[in-house]
Amino acid sequence: MNKSDLAAAIAKQFDLAKNKAGQIVDAVFENITKALKKGETVPFIGFGAFSVKQRSTRKGKNPATGAIINIPAKKVPYFKAGAKLKEAVGGKKKK
Repeated sequence: MNKSDLAAAIAKQFDLAKNKAGQIVDAVFENITKALKKGETVPFIGFGAFSVKQRSTRKGKNPATGAIINIPAKKVPYFKAGAKLKEAVGGKKKK
């Protein structure tokens, strides 16, 4: 499912115009992105949480030359699935 498929499903479920549903999907992604830029965690109970993790500097290898290179530290987006999502896709059930 891509973004337009998601917008179409929301439009059908809530009897909205597809362009309006697309604007809603865009707004959700935009607001999640803004929160992550501020360093905030964006939790959705049962579904999961979006956050930002810091990757440390590490060594890598240039595949073309074989030379060892330094890969600089950087921040990366991270998603941790919640219990209900894990269970829905076949993960272990809670007792």
